[in-house]
Amino acid sequence: MSDERRSPVGLIAGAGRLPVLVARGMRDAGLDVCCVGLGQAWDDELPALCTHFRAAGVFRIGRWIRLLRAWRVDRAVMVGRVEKARMHDPFRLFRQIPDWRAVQLWYRRLRHDRRNAALLAAVADELERSGVRLVDSTMYIPDHLATEGVLTTVAPGAMQRADIAFGWPLLRQIVELDVGQSIAVRERDTIAVEAVEGTDRMIERAGTLCRAKGWTLLKTAKADHDMRADVPTVGVQTIERLHATGASALALGVGRVIMLDRPDVIATANRLGIAIVGVA
Repeated sequence: MSDERRSPVGLIAGAGRLPVLVARGMRDAGLDVCCVGLGQAWDDELPALCTHFRAAGVFRIGRWIRLLRAWRVDRAVMVGRVEKARMHDPFRLFRQIPDWRAVQLWYRRLRHDRRNAALLAAVADELERSGVRLVDSTMYIPDHLATEGVLTTVAPGAMQRADIAFGWPLLRQIVELDVGQSIAVRERDTIAVEAVEGTDRMIERAGTLCRAKGWTLLKTAKADHDMRADVPTVGVQTIERLHATGASALALGVGRVIMLDRPDVIATANRLGIAIVGVA
């Protein structure tokens, strides 16, 4: 067994189910999971899956590093939801008090560019300067990535197939511009484009704008997306929201989108009549 295989692995965890799946994957690989939980937002199941678990503020990067180094971690995965809208809150410095390391990072790297790619690169560089390498966030959950073809017993209808063919080239252009990772399409017309509000709110907006049922959500990451963080995800709640807002199909980029608890996602889609298609 290699030294990297034996050494503990770090997990920087935001909200949602994804950190739980990653922690399980790490444990299944025989690794000690050393977790920094961000913003008191982690899943209740997460701490019990970890060898070490401590809380830290979202903007307390210095504390993340001190904890990881104390646990002798030299590589880490960063996953989970952190609301990007917090970065645009005028009172963020009071509500989420940063430590000095975060202040310096903000001043040097993020004052003029708050895109996800810039944020990830800045955090990854700061961690690496302290001896912690950020690694591909999907490496411990390969079975939860979208695969090619129709993934459900429910197949897309003719309109949904046409909408996917129409919308996919548009989505590829949008993700390359770092605008968002999802669009909603019906009858070859773009209903909504995801921005800083996130997929869930974009789905609600699409449902409000498109009263007719049968629209399709398309979701992927750009071709050179840094898989160390901000990998697009869908889960059971995504499927339920799509059903509630009148959607009938979901198209996902192959190997570019994480399906949280993939068997449950597919089962829920089959039950609610939502077709899921993996697009290469």
